[in-house]
Amino acid sequence: MAAESLSTLSADEVRQWFHTQVPLEDFRDQKVLLIVPDATRTAPLPLLFGALFDRLRPVVQNLDVLIALGTHPPMSEQQICKLLGIAHEEREKLFFQTRFFNHEWDNPDRLTTLGVLTSQQTAEITDGRLSLDVPVQINSRIDDYDVLLVLGPVFPHEVVGFSGGNKYFFPGIGGPDILNFFHWLGALITNVGIIGVKDTPVRRVVDLSASMIHQKRRAIKFVVAADASLYGLFYGTPESAWSEACAISGKAHIKRFDRPFHTVLSCAPPMYDELWVAGKCMYKMEPVVADGGELIIYAPHMHEVSVTHGKLIEEVGYHVRDYFVKQWDRFKHYPWGILAHSTHVRGTGTFSDGIEKPRVKVTLASGIPEEICHRINLGYRDPATIDIESFANREDEGVLLVRKSGEHLYRLNEA
Repeated sequence: MAAESLSTLSADEVRQWFHTQVPLEDFRDQKVLLIVPDATRTAPLPLLFGALFDRLRPVVQNLDVLIALGTHPPMSEQQICKLLGIAHEEREKLFFQTRFFNHEWDNPDRLTTLGVLTSQQTAEITDGRLSLDVPVQINSRIDDYDVLLVLGPVFPHEVVGFSGGNKYFFPGIGGPDILNFFHWLGALITNVGIIGVKDTPVRRVVDLSASMIHQKRRAIKFVVAADASLYGLFYGTPESAWSEACAISGKAHIKRFDRPFHTVLSCAPPMYDELWVAGKCMYKMEPVVADGGELIIYAPHMHEVSVTHGKLIEEVGYHVRDYFVKQWDRFKHYPWGILAHSTHVRGTGTFSDGIEKPRVKVTLASGIPEEICHRINLGYRDPATIDIESFANREDEGVLLVRKSGEHLYRLNEA
């Protein structure tokens, strides 16, 4: 079933869904922490947050909001209000009791340890790829609440298979050890091997880690159309709601083709303002790029590799997985999440006898200067020299234009 055959919900239908499908008894007289994505995901959060607030605020003790940043930069209160659709005058009146928090992944004082994934557990979950003890840490603010409620979309995802569910706890509000561990696990499996797959070793790590949380966990998961309308909403545990949403995302967000393309112009939307997130323009497209082909990430608005991790990424560069695996003593002291990001952007390839051979040429057409592109081992094109429309309607020639890249997965049909 293609996305075109799926119907979307009207705003009134969405509000009615909250009224009938979110049970008040799960939240009555409880302190509730709502966990939401930042602005790097397509989601009609103003509509959803408004409907949820109207439903729950009359019956709960507290309803506060924590932004599941992972390692993304923190948001200002003004940015959070915009994200949630709260006007200035509403913030001071209707929402004055609601507190907003950013996750602080790099602040040890804001983390609490839930337990440890043992080396025996990690070896079993990862099919022997990794065997080590991993501390499971999470934002300590959860200790102030009775219910943790996740509100977020589900998309195909390069590290975990499909985003959403317990991923809003890890890495959303998790500590660096568990984050680095499972991101590198995803890199070992590879983007192409894991993206759009529901049951993955990384998902098992995330779910096992979340099972250590003592608070009641609930989730509202949803599947977003290209115009930010919704194909469906699902309430339940993070596991059950996520599973139902995956079934729809697998139909709505995966586009299939019979043949690969030698040239792909992958246009990053404005919400991807650094390569740390704009790398999704490669992740989602890699399966349909031909061997030796070129993928161009077109993002004239992008001027940063990463606000948080840029210095280390410039030291490491972008390389195929085996470049790191076969030189592990040289790179193992770097955060594994950075190494994982590097391999996902560079894509699959080989490293043998000191020679790296990526399968795909990855080129940035952005505000990142040419010398930095070369330093980090990526190609460069001046975005001013690119005429987007010259790439359009040329699929028969092996040229593909994706006008808003990063959320829909492109995959070849099975032979």
